[in-house]
Amino acid sequence: MLLRLRAILDTDGLTDGLRTSHLGRATYRRDASFLNADPLAVALPRTVEQTAEVLRACRDHGIPITPRAAGTGLAGGATPTGEAGARPVVVSVARMDQLRELDVANRRAWVEPGLVNARLGRAAAAHGLRFAPDPASQIAATLGGNVATNAGGIHVLTYGVMSQHVLAVELMDLDGEVHLLDGRAPEQGGLDLRAVSVGGEGTLGIVVGACLRLLPAPPATGTLLAGFPSLDAAAATVGALVTSDRLPDAVELMDARAIELVEGYAQAGYPQDAAAVLLLEYEGLPAGVDAGAATAERLASEHGATSVVRAADSDQRARIWKGRKAVAGAIAKQAPDFYLQDVVVPRSRLGEMLDTVVTIGERERLTILNVVHAGDGNLHPFILFDRREPDVLDRVFAAGHDIVETALRLDGTVTGEHGVGIEKRDFLGQVFDADSLAVQQAVRDAIEPTRLANPDKVLPTTVGCGEARMVPEGAWV
Repeated sequence: MLLRLRAILDTDGLTDGLRTSHLGRATYRRDASFLNADPLAVALPRTVEQTAEVLRACRDHGIPITPRAAGTGLAGGATPTGEAGARPVVVSVARMDQLRELDVANRRAWVEPGLVNARLGRAAAAHGLRFAPDPASQIAATLGGNVATNAGGIHVLTYGVMSQHVLAVELMDLDGEVHLLDGRAPEQGGLDLRAVSVGGEGTLGIVVGACLRLLPAPPATGTLLAGFPSLDAAAATVGALVTSDRLPDAVELMDARAIELVEGYAQAGYPQDAAAVLLLEYEGLPAGVDAGAATAERLASEHGATSVVRAADSDQRARIWKGRKAVAGAIAKQAPDFYLQDVVVPRSRLGEMLDTVVTIGERERLTILNVVHAGDGNLHPFILFDRREPDVLDRVFAAGHDIVETALRLDGTVTGEHGVGIEKRDFLGQVFDADSLAVQQAVRDAIEPTRLANPDKVLPTTVGCGEARMVPEGAWV
Protein backbone atom coordinates (compact mmCIF):
# COMPACT_ATOMS: atom_id res chain seq x y z
CA MET A 1 0.00 0.00 0.00
CA LEU A 2 2.62 2.56 1.05
CA LEU A 3 4.89 1.55 -1.83
CA ARG A 4 2.00 2.16 -4.22
CA LEU A 5 1.34 5.59 -2.75
CA ARG A 6 5.02 6.51 -2.94
CA ALA A 7 5.13 5.55 -6.58
CA ILE A 8 2.12 7.81 -7.23
CA LEU A 9 3.37 10.82 -5.31
CA ASP A 10 7.17 10.81 -5.59
CA THR A 11 7.56 11.74 -9.25
CA ASP A 12 9.47 14.26 -11.34
CA GLY A 13 12.38 14.20 -8.91
CA LEU A 14 10.20 15.17 -5.91
CA THR A 15 10.45 12.90 -2.88
CA ASP A 16 8.24 14.50 -0.23
CA GLY A 17 4.79 13.58 -1.52
CA LEU A 18 4.31 10.82 1.05
CA ARG A 19 5.22 11.17 4.71
CA THR A 20 5.40 8.05 6.84
CA SER A 21 7.91 8.88 9.58
CA HIS A 22 6.76 9.74 13.09
CA LEU A 23 7.92 13.33 12.63
CA GLY A 24 6.41 13.60 9.16
CA ARG A 25 3.01 12.46 10.43
CA ALA A 26 3.07 14.52 13.61
CA THR A 27 2.05 17.81 11.98
CA TYR A 28 -1.07 16.14 10.57
CA ARG A 29 -2.39 14.52 13.74
CA ARG A 30 -4.87 17.30 14.41
CA ASP A 31 -6.58 20.38 13.11
CA ALA A 32 -6.81 23.57 15.19
CA SER A 33 -8.77 21.71 17.84
CA PHE A 34 -6.76 19.77 20.39
CA LEU A 35 -8.22 16.34 19.53
CA ASN A 36 -5.61 14.34 17.69
CA ALA A 37 -4.74 10.85 16.44
CA ASP A 38 -1.93 9.22 14.49
CA PRO A 39 -2.50 8.59 10.76
CA LEU A 40 -0.99 5.72 8.82
CA ALA A 41 0.63 8.15 6.40
CA VAL A 42 0.22 11.61 4.88
CA ALA A 43 -0.29 12.01 1.14
CA LEU A 44 0.33 15.39 -0.47
CA PRO A 45 -0.84 15.22 -4.08
CA ARG A 46 -0.14 18.13 -6.39
CA THR A 47 -2.74 17.40 -9.07
CA VAL A 48 -6.28 16.09 -9.48
CA GLU A 49 -4.83 13.04 -11.23
CA GLN A 50 -2.54 12.20 -8.31
CA THR A 51 -5.42 12.66 -5.89
CA ALA A 52 -7.54 10.22 -7.89
CA GLU A 53 -4.78 7.60 -7.86
CA VAL A 54 -4.31 8.03 -4.10
CA LEU A 55 -8.02 7.54 -3.43
CA ARG A 56 -8.17 4.45 -5.64
CA ALA A 57 -5.20 2.94 -3.84
CA CYS A 58 -6.84 3.55 -0.45
CA ARG A 59 -10.13 2.10 -1.71
CA ASP A 60 -8.42 -1.03 -3.05
CA HIS A 61 -6.81 -1.69 0.34
CA GLY A 62 -9.84 -0.69 2.43
CA ILE A 63 -7.93 2.18 4.04
CA PRO A 64 -9.99 5.21 5.14
CA ILE A 65 -8.94 8.71 4.14
CA THR A 66 -9.05 11.99 6.04
CA PRO A 67 -9.18 15.05 3.75
CA ARG A 68 -7.24 18.06 4.94
CA ALA A 69 -5.85 21.37 3.75
CA ALA A 70 -4.63 24.10 6.13
CA GLY A 71 -6.03 22.40 9.23
CA THR A 72 -7.64 25.55 10.66
CA GLY A 73 -10.85 23.65 11.49
CA LEU A 74 -11.90 23.65 15.14
CA ALA A 75 -14.19 20.64 15.51
CA GLY A 76 -11.80 17.75 14.82
CA GLY A 77 -12.99 17.32 11.24
CA ALA A 78 -9.42 16.86 9.97
CA THR A 79 -8.38 14.61 12.86
CA PRO A 80 -7.36 11.24 11.34
CA THR A 81 -9.49 8.96 13.48
CA GLY A 82 -9.79 5.25 12.87
CA GLU A 83 -12.35 4.19 15.42
CA ALA A 84 -13.61 1.39 13.18
CA GLY A 85 -10.15 -0.18 13.09
CA ALA A 86 -7.80 0.88 10.29
CA ARG A 87 -5.73 4.03 10.67
CA PRO A 88 -6.51 6.47 7.85
CA VAL A 89 -4.28 8.13 5.32
CA VAL A 90 -4.42 11.92 5.54
CA VAL A 91 -4.89 13.31 2.03
CA SER A 92 -3.76 16.93 2.09
CA VAL A 93 -4.86 19.09 -0.84
CA ALA A 94 -2.81 22.07 0.39
CA ARG A 95 -0.51 21.90 -2.65
CA MET A 96 -3.44 22.23 -5.04
CA ASP A 97 -3.63 25.96 -4.50
CA GLN A 98 -4.22 27.66 -7.83
CA LEU A 99 -6.75 30.30 -8.81
CA ARG A 100 -7.81 28.61 -12.04
CA GLU A 101 -9.94 31.44 -13.39
CA LEU A 102 -11.13 34.85 -12.26
CA ASP A 103 -14.22 35.56 -14.36
CA VAL A 104 -14.72 39.27 -13.72
CA ALA A 105 -17.59 39.66 -16.19
CA ASN A 106 -19.68 36.98 -14.48
CA ARG A 107 -18.30 37.65 -10.97
CA ARG A 108 -17.07 34.10 -10.48
CA ALA A 109 -13.83 32.39 -9.55
CA TRP A 110 -12.80 28.78 -10.19
CA VAL A 111 -10.42 27.72 -7.44
CA GLU A 112 -8.43 24.70 -6.33
CA PRO A 113 -9.13 23.53 -2.77
CA GLY A 114 -5.79 24.59 -1.30
CA LEU A 115 -6.13 28.24 -2.31
CA VAL A 116 -6.13 30.43 0.81
CA ASN A 117 -9.25 32.52 1.38
CA ALA A 118 -7.35 35.80 1.70
CA ARG A 119 -5.50 35.21 -1.58
CA LEU A 120 -8.79 35.03 -3.44
CA GLY A 121 -9.89 38.19 -1.64
CA ARG A 122 -6.80 40.08 -2.79
CA ALA A 123 -7.15 38.86 -6.38
CA ALA A 124 -10.81 39.88 -6.47
CA ALA A 125 -10.11 43.29 -4.91
CA ALA A 126 -7.85 44.19 -7.82
CA HIS A 127 -10.97 44.12 -10.00
CA GLY A 128 -13.32 45.92 -7.61
CA LEU A 129 -14.80 42.63 -6.36
CA ARG A 130 -14.82 40.75 -3.07
CA PHE A 131 -15.29 37.25 -1.74
CA ALA A 132 -17.68 37.74 1.16
CA PRO A 133 -17.05 34.79 3.56
CA ASP A 134 -14.32 36.07 5.89
CA PRO A 135 -13.56 33.70 8.78
CA ALA A 136 -11.12 35.04 11.34
CA SER A 137 -8.59 32.49 10.06
CA GLN A 138 -8.88 33.69 6.45
CA ILE A 139 -5.16 34.47 6.14
CA ALA A 140 -4.53 30.72 6.50
CA ALA A 141 -7.85 28.93 5.91
CA THR A 142 -8.26 27.31 2.50
CA LEU A 143 -11.32 27.51 0.30
CA GLY A 144 -11.65 23.74 0.12
CA GLY A 145 -11.87 23.67 3.90
CA ASN A 146 -14.33 26.57 3.86
CA VAL A 147 -16.55 24.59 1.48
CA ALA A 148 -16.21 21.42 3.53
CA THR A 149 -17.24 23.07 6.82
CA ASN A 150 -19.67 25.63 5.36
CA ALA A 151 -17.62 28.35 6.99
CA GLY A 152 -18.97 31.76 7.91
CA GLY A 153 -17.18 34.84 9.15
CA ILE A 154 -17.54 38.32 10.47
CA HIS A 155 -19.90 39.54 7.74
CA VAL A 156 -22.19 36.51 7.89
CA LEU A 157 -25.15 38.62 9.10
CA THR A 158 -25.61 40.20 5.68
CA TYR A 159 -23.85 37.86 3.29
CA GLY A 160 -24.51 34.46 4.83
CA VAL A 161 -22.29 31.40 5.17
CA MET A 162 -20.28 29.64 2.49
CA SER A 163 -23.25 27.82 0.94
CA GLN A 164 -24.59 31.14 -0.35
CA HIS A 165 -21.37 31.70 -2.29
CA VAL A 166 -20.59 28.27 -3.76
CA LEU A 167 -21.96 27.96 -7.30
CA ALA A 168 -20.46 24.59 -8.21
CA VAL A 169 -18.36 21.87 -6.60
CA GLU A 170 -16.04 19.32 -8.15
CA LEU A 171 -16.36 16.35 -5.79
CA MET A 172 -14.04 13.35 -6.15
CA ASP A 173 -15.29 9.99 -4.91
CA LEU A 174 -13.22 7.02 -3.69
CA ASP A 175 -13.12 5.64 -7.24
CA GLY A 176 -11.21 8.76 -8.25
CA GLU A 177 -14.10 10.03 -10.35
CA VAL A 178 -14.85 13.77 -10.32
CA HIS A 179 -18.52 14.76 -10.23
CA LEU A 180 -19.49 18.31 -11.15
CA LEU A 181 -22.27 19.36 -8.79
CA ASP A 182 -23.37 22.40 -10.70
CA GLY A 183 -25.55 25.21 -9.44
CA ARG A 184 -24.43 28.01 -11.73
CA ALA A 185 -27.71 28.26 -13.62
CA PRO A 186 -30.26 30.62 -12.02
CA GLU A 187 -32.97 27.92 -12.11
CA GLN A 188 -31.27 24.57 -11.56
CA GLY A 189 -33.32 21.44 -12.21
CA GLY A 190 -33.23 18.32 -10.05
CA LEU A 191 -31.88 17.81 -6.56
CA ASP A 192 -29.36 20.37 -5.33
CA LEU A 193 -26.42 18.04 -4.69
CA ARG A 194 -24.12 21.07 -4.66
CA ALA A 195 -25.79 22.16 -1.43
CA VAL A 196 -25.41 18.68 0.05
CA SER A 197 -21.68 18.73 -0.62
CA VAL A 198 -21.15 22.12 1.06
CA GLY A 199 -20.69 21.28 4.71
CA GLY A 200 -20.06 17.61 3.97
CA GLU A 201 -16.79 17.79 5.96
CA GLY A 202 -15.06 15.30 3.69
CA THR A 203 -17.53 12.49 4.38
CA LEU A 204 -18.80 12.46 0.77
CA GLY A 205 -15.40 12.60 -0.92
CA ILE A 206 -12.80 15.28 -1.55
CA VAL A 207 -13.52 18.72 -2.97
CA VAL A 208 -10.95 19.19 -5.76
CA GLY A 209 -12.38 22.40 -7.19
CA ALA A 210 -15.13 24.96 -6.71
CA CYS A 211 -16.76 27.84 -8.52
CA LEU A 212 -17.36 30.71 -6.09
CA ARG A 213 -19.55 33.79 -6.30
CA LEU A 214 -17.87 37.19 -6.14
CA LEU A 215 -19.64 40.42 -5.20
CA PRO A 216 -18.98 44.07 -6.02
CA ALA A 217 -16.83 45.78 -3.41
CA PRO A 218 -18.90 48.33 -1.46
CA PRO A 219 -18.28 51.97 -2.44
CA ALA A 220 -18.19 53.05 1.21
CA THR A 221 -17.64 51.41 4.60
CA GLY A 222 -18.25 52.69 8.11
CA THR A 223 -16.80 50.92 11.15
CA LEU A 224 -17.73 51.72 14.76
CA LEU A 225 -16.41 50.59 18.13
CA ALA A 226 -18.76 50.93 21.10
CA GLY A 227 -17.94 50.22 24.75
CA PHE A 228 -20.55 49.14 27.32
CA PRO A 229 -20.67 48.86 31.11
CA SER A 230 -22.15 45.34 31.01
CA LEU A 231 -22.64 42.33 28.77
CA ASP A 232 -26.40 42.72 29.12
CA ALA A 233 -26.26 46.29 27.78
CA ALA A 234 -24.20 45.18 24.77
CA ALA A 235 -26.54 42.24 24.09
CA ALA A 236 -29.60 44.50 24.32
CA THR A 237 -28.02 46.88 21.82
CA VAL A 238 -27.53 43.99 19.40
CA GLY A 239 -31.26 43.26 19.54
CA ALA A 240 -32.07 46.89 18.82
CA LEU A 241 -29.60 47.10 15.95
CA VAL A 242 -30.82 44.04 14.05
CA THR A 243 -34.45 45.16 14.30
CA SER A 244 -33.72 48.74 13.26
CA ASP A 245 -34.26 50.16 9.78
CA ARG A 246 -30.48 50.12 9.19
CA LEU A 247 -29.23 46.55 9.52
CA PRO A 248 -25.46 46.45 10.09
CA ASP A 249 -23.35 44.27 7.83
CA ALA A 250 -21.33 43.03 10.80
CA VAL A 251 -22.01 42.94 14.54
CA GLU A 252 -19.28 41.47 16.76
CA LEU A 253 -19.25 41.36 20.57
CA MET A 254 -16.23 40.84 22.82
CA ASP A 255 -16.24 40.64 26.61
CA ALA A 256 -13.85 42.27 29.07
CA ARG A 257 -11.42 39.35 29.16
CA ALA A 258 -11.18 39.33 25.38
CA ILE A 259 -10.71 43.11 25.33
CA GLU A 260 -7.87 42.98 27.85
CA LEU A 261 -6.17 40.11 26.07
CA VAL A 262 -6.17 41.52 22.54
CA GLU A 263 -5.51 45.15 23.41
CA GLY A 264 -2.09 44.32 24.79
CA TYR A 265 -1.42 42.17 21.73
CA ALA A 266 -2.89 44.14 18.83
CA GLN A 267 -3.23 47.68 20.28
CA ALA A 268 -6.55 48.03 18.52
CA GLY A 269 -7.78 50.95 20.61
CA TYR A 270 -10.44 49.09 22.59
CA PRO A 271 -11.69 50.83 25.78
CA GLN A 272 -10.03 49.10 28.72
CA ASP A 273 -12.76 50.05 31.20
CA ALA A 274 -15.55 48.39 29.18
CA ALA A 275 -17.28 45.17 30.24
CA ALA A 276 -17.99 44.53 26.55
CA VAL A 277 -17.48 46.11 23.16
CA LEU A 278 -19.43 45.93 19.93
CA LEU A 279 -17.67 46.15 16.58
CA LEU A 280 -20.13 47.35 13.96
CA GLU A 281 -19.82 47.81 10.23
CA TYR A 282 -22.04 49.32 7.56
CA GLU A 283 -21.40 49.02 3.83
CA GLY A 284 -22.97 50.59 0.74
CA LEU A 285 -23.46 54.05 -0.68
CA PRO A 286 -21.95 56.85 1.45
CA ALA A 287 -25.31 58.29 2.47
CA GLY A 288 -26.59 54.89 3.58
CA VAL A 289 -23.41 54.19 5.53
CA ASP A 290 -23.66 57.54 7.31
CA ALA A 291 -27.31 56.90 8.16
CA GLY A 292 -26.48 53.46 9.53
CA ALA A 293 -23.62 54.81 11.63
CA ALA A 294 -25.91 57.50 13.05
CA THR A 295 -28.51 54.88 13.95
CA ALA A 296 -25.85 52.75 15.66
CA GLU A 297 -24.54 55.70 17.66
CA ARG A 298 -28.05 56.59 18.80
CA LEU A 299 -29.03 53.05 19.80
CA ALA A 300 -25.75 52.41 21.57
CA SER A 301 -26.15 55.62 23.59
CA GLU A 302 -29.75 54.73 24.45
CA HIS A 303 -28.52 51.42 25.88
CA GLY A 304 -25.86 52.98 28.07
CA ALA A 305 -22.75 52.91 25.90
CA THR A 306 -19.81 54.55 27.63
CA SER A 307 -18.04 55.29 24.33
CA VAL A 308 -18.79 55.15 20.61
CA VAL A 309 -15.98 55.76 18.11
CA ARG A 310 -16.26 55.71 14.33
CA ALA A 311 -13.09 54.80 12.45
CA ALA A 312 -11.72 57.93 10.81
CA ASP A 313 -9.83 56.14 8.05
CA SER A 314 -8.88 52.75 6.67
CA ASP A 315 -5.93 52.42 9.06
CA GLN A 316 -8.12 52.82 12.14
CA ARG A 317 -10.69 50.45 10.66
CA ALA A 318 -7.94 47.85 10.09
CA ARG A 319 -6.76 48.22 13.71
CA ILE A 320 -10.28 47.69 15.06
CA TRP A 321 -10.71 44.48 13.07
CA LYS A 322 -7.17 43.35 13.80
CA GLY A 323 -8.11 43.08 17.46
CA ARG A 324 -11.08 40.87 16.69
CA LYS A 325 -9.14 38.58 14.38
CA ALA A 326 -6.13 38.34 16.69
CA VAL A 327 -7.91 36.65 19.61
CA ALA A 328 -6.60 33.13 18.98
CA GLY A 329 -3.04 34.37 18.55
CA ALA A 330 -3.21 36.60 21.62
CA ILE A 331 -4.29 33.70 23.83
CA ALA A 332 -0.76 32.28 23.70
CA LYS A 333 0.32 35.14 25.98
CA GLN A 334 -2.02 33.90 28.71
CA ALA A 335 -2.44 30.13 28.33
CA PRO A 336 -0.76 27.34 26.34
CA ASP A 337 -4.07 25.69 25.36
CA PHE A 338 -7.60 26.68 24.53
CA TYR A 339 -10.84 24.92 23.65
CA LEU A 340 -13.06 26.99 21.37
CA GLN A 341 -16.79 26.38 21.39
CA ASP A 342 -19.22 27.26 18.59
CA VAL A 343 -22.90 27.43 19.46
CA VAL A 344 -25.88 29.51 18.34
CA VAL A 345 -28.83 30.91 20.27
CA PRO A 346 -31.68 33.24 19.27
CA ARG A 347 -30.52 36.84 19.54
CA SER A 348 -33.19 37.50 22.15
CA ARG A 349 -31.46 35.00 24.47
CA LEU A 350 -27.91 36.13 23.88
CA GLY A 351 -27.60 37.89 27.25
CA GLU A 352 -28.89 34.83 29.10
CA MET A 353 -26.44 32.61 27.25
CA LEU A 354 -23.49 34.85 28.04
CA ASP A 355 -24.43 35.02 31.73
CA THR A 356 -24.57 31.23 31.87
CA VAL A 357 -21.15 30.88 30.22
CA VAL A 358 -19.71 33.10 32.97
CA THR A 359 -21.34 30.91 35.61
CA ILE A 360 -19.99 27.73 33.99
CA GLY A 361 -16.47 29.16 33.99
CA GLU A 362 -16.68 30.08 37.66
CA ARG A 363 -18.03 26.64 38.59
CA GLU A 364 -15.30 24.77 36.71
CA ARG A 365 -12.58 27.20 37.84
CA LEU A 366 -11.69 28.06 34.25
CA THR A 367 -11.00 31.30 32.44
CA ILE A 368 -13.49 31.72 29.61
CA LEU A 369 -13.52 34.70 27.30
CA ASN A 370 -16.32 35.37 24.84
CA VAL A 371 -16.17 36.47 21.22
CA VAL A 372 -19.55 36.53 19.49
CA HIS A 373 -20.88 36.92 15.97
CA ALA A 374 -23.68 38.70 17.76
CA GLY A 375 -25.79 39.57 14.75
CA ASP A 376 -26.73 35.93 14.24
CA GLY A 377 -26.32 34.74 17.83
CA ASN A 378 -23.19 32.67 17.14
CA LEU A 379 -21.04 32.46 20.30
CA HIS A 380 -17.38 31.48 20.46
CA PRO A 381 -16.45 30.98 24.13
CA PHE A 382 -12.68 30.40 24.42
CA ILE A 383 -11.87 28.12 27.36
CA LEU A 384 -8.26 28.78 28.40
CA PHE A 385 -6.23 26.11 30.19
CA ASP A 386 -2.91 24.32 30.60
CA ARG A 387 -3.22 20.62 29.83
CA ARG A 388 -0.33 19.86 32.18
CA GLU A 389 -2.54 20.78 35.12
CA PRO A 390 -3.95 17.63 36.78
CA ASP A 391 -7.60 16.86 35.93
CA VAL A 392 -8.00 20.08 33.95
CA LEU A 393 -9.26 18.28 30.83
CA ASP A 394 -12.17 16.87 32.80
CA ARG A 395 -13.20 20.40 33.77
CA VAL A 396 -12.66 21.71 30.24
CA PHE A 397 -14.82 18.98 28.70
CA ALA A 398 -17.47 19.48 31.37
CA ALA A 399 -17.59 23.21 30.63
CA GLY A 400 -17.78 22.61 26.90
CA HIS A 401 -20.56 20.05 27.36
CA ASP A 402 -22.59 22.42 29.52
CA ILE A 403 -22.15 25.31 27.08
CA VAL A 404 -23.63 23.19 24.29
CA GLU A 405 -26.43 21.90 26.52
CA THR A 406 -27.27 25.47 27.53
CA ALA A 407 -27.50 26.57 23.90
CA LEU A 408 -29.87 23.69 23.15
CA ARG A 409 -31.98 24.54 26.20
CA LEU A 410 -32.27 28.11 24.93
CA ASP A 411 -33.65 26.92 21.57
CA GLY A 412 -30.26 27.18 19.88
CA THR A 413 -28.10 24.69 18.05
CA VAL A 414 -24.69 23.07 18.34
CA THR A 415 -22.66 24.80 15.64
CA GLY A 416 -22.83 27.98 13.62
CA GLU A 417 -19.83 27.79 11.29
CA HIS A 418 -17.13 25.44 12.56
CA GLY A 419 -18.86 22.24 11.51
CA VAL A 420 -19.68 19.10 13.46
CA GLY A 421 -16.53 16.98 13.07
CA ILE A 422 -15.93 14.84 16.12
CA GLU A 423 -16.69 17.47 18.73
CA LYS A 424 -20.41 17.96 18.06
CA ARG A 425 -21.17 14.60 16.46
CA ASP A 426 -22.91 12.97 19.37
CA PHE A 427 -25.02 16.01 20.17
CA LEU A 428 -26.88 15.66 16.89
CA GLY A 429 -29.32 13.24 18.47
CA GLN A 430 -30.66 16.24 20.39
CA VAL A 431 -30.94 18.35 17.24
CA PHE A 432 -32.47 15.78 14.84
CA ASP A 433 -34.84 12.89 15.46
CA ALA A 434 -33.94 9.32 14.49
CA ASP A 435 -35.73 9.51 11.14
CA SER A 436 -33.86 12.68 10.14
CA LEU A 437 -30.52 11.13 11.07
CA ALA A 438 -31.40 7.99 9.12
CA VAL A 439 -32.17 10.07 6.02
CA GLN A 440 -28.83 11.87 6.35
CA GLN A 441 -27.01 8.56 6.66
CA ALA A 442 -28.85 7.22 3.61
CA VAL A 443 -27.83 10.26 1.55
CA ARG A 444 -24.25 9.87 2.71
CA ASP A 445 -24.21 6.18 1.78
CA ALA A 446 -25.77 6.89 -1.62
CA ILE A 447 -23.03 9.37 -2.48
CA GLU A 448 -20.12 7.61 -0.73
CA PRO A 449 -21.04 3.92 -0.21
CA THR A 450 -17.56 2.75 0.87
CA ARG A 451 -17.73 4.74 4.16
CA LEU A 452 -13.98 5.25 3.82
CA ALA A 453 -14.22 9.04 3.39
CA ASN A 454 -13.51 10.72 6.73
CA PRO A 455 -15.13 8.06 8.91
CA ASP A 456 -16.40 8.76 12.44
CA LYS A 457 -17.27 12.37 11.58
CA VAL A 458 -20.51 14.40 11.58
CA LEU A 459 -23.18 11.71 12.10
CA PRO A 460 -23.51 10.05 15.50
CA THR A 461 -21.90 6.66 16.04
CA THR A 462 -23.21 3.88 18.23
CA VAL A 463 -22.16 5.97 21.22
CA GLY A 464 -25.32 7.36 22.83
CA CYS A 465 -26.76 10.20 20.79
CA GLY A 466 -26.89 13.53 22.58
CA GLU A 467 -24.02 12.73 24.92
CA ALA A 468 -20.68 14.31 24.11
CA ARG A 469 -18.22 11.44 24.08
CA MET A 470 -15.23 12.41 26.16
CA VAL A 471 -11.87 11.36 24.81
CA PRO A 472 -10.38 8.71 27.12
CA GLU A 473 -6.94 9.24 28.55
CA GLY A 474 -4.27 7.58 26.45
CA ALA A 475 -6.43 7.26 23.33
CA TRP A 476 -5.52 10.77 22.13
CA VAL A 477 -2.21 12.45 22.78
